[in-house]
Amino acid sequence: MSEGTATAEDLDVRLERHRVELTGYCYRMLGSSFEAEDAVQDTLVRAWRSYDKFEGRSSMRSWLYRIATNVCLDMLNAGNRRARPMDLSAPSPLAQAALTPRPDNTWLEPVPDARVLPATGDPAEAAVAKESVRLAFMAALQKLPPKQRAVLILREVLAWRASEVAELLGTTVASVNSALQRARATLAESEGAGADAATSDPLDEEQQKLLERYVTAFEGYDMTALTALLHEDAIMTMPPFDLWLRGTEDITGFMTTLGAACAGSRLIPVEVNGLPGFAQYKPDEEAGGHTPWSVQVLEISEGRVSGFHFFLDTARWFPLFGLPLHLDGPGAPGDGAAGRTGAVAGLEAETDEIE
Repeated sequence: MSEGTATAEDLDVRLERHRVELTGYCYRMLGSSFEAEDAVQDTLVRAWRSYDKFEGRSSMRSWLYRIATNVCLDMLNAGNRRARPMDLSAPSPLAQAALTPRPDNTWLEPVPDARVLPATGDPAEAAVAKESVRLAFMAALQKLPPKQRAVLILREVLAWRASEVAELLGTTVASVNSALQRARATLAESEGAGADAATSDPLDEEQQKLLERYVTAFEGYDMTALTALLHEDAIMTMPPFDLWLRGTEDITGFMTTLGAACAGSRLIPVEVNGLPGFAQYKPDEEAGGHTPWSVQVLEISEGRVSGFHFFLDTARWFPLFGLPLHLDGPGAPGDGAAGRTGAVAGLEAETDEIE
């Protein structure tokens, strides 16, 4: 059966096969987990409704990417560029730390790897895909005009030919190549665009041991041990608050003052943005056990943690990651030193013209 003659019975199945890769594309374009899923759903609905007009002159995959690109460009017309706290302001000294929230649409959002990274047997392809959803790269992408962003993703991440991108965008190869050059130049100028690229895929033995020590230090709320694991200029962020801190002294100072309620937390490994991450549960003083507090995303370089980012909107993030909304004490996932160490060790296996 050709792509242009699919029956109604199998069309849903064939469209659904593209959901994960389309979600990854839309996520890179939009910087939002939930907007990406909305964009993909809109794409698949449009494809279903217009399938009788699909003449098979291109592959179904190319056709779906064309629809998804148009959906994303429409969504980006409002001009909102999602960011990290350090993209918007200078670091706050601990003495001036204030927890001021900004609207949800301000922030670059985390995403579970499984939602945006299609399964592949090619290790090199998998590594490129992971690098392309890491927070620093995603933040750099958000600085590009929308069509430059699409060109860079299609050419550099998805390895489309310039002629294919030109056909998708309805422009010329020369225009695509020019946009790609400008996009590369912008990314090269973006401070910290490669800051988390040192996190290997899969995690090497040294990085796994670092994560084990991190879990022990954080759950024990041992600031001396934690300091030993951080770069001196490490960064900590906490969206939706615009506060961010730099340096071990301010970070540990915050954790023992405004953040003191996190003492006694428990960490469960998650696969997030191609990086090591943890679901953090803090003690539940009212109901007992532990309650969701954040999804942590860690950046590693030169054998230490260079950044850790706490996404605090647990009502959104924990269901997205399929995480329980309460931990009941002993016996829950990750409980005990052996359970924590095993979980960390298994982290990898677990889971307009162009301007």
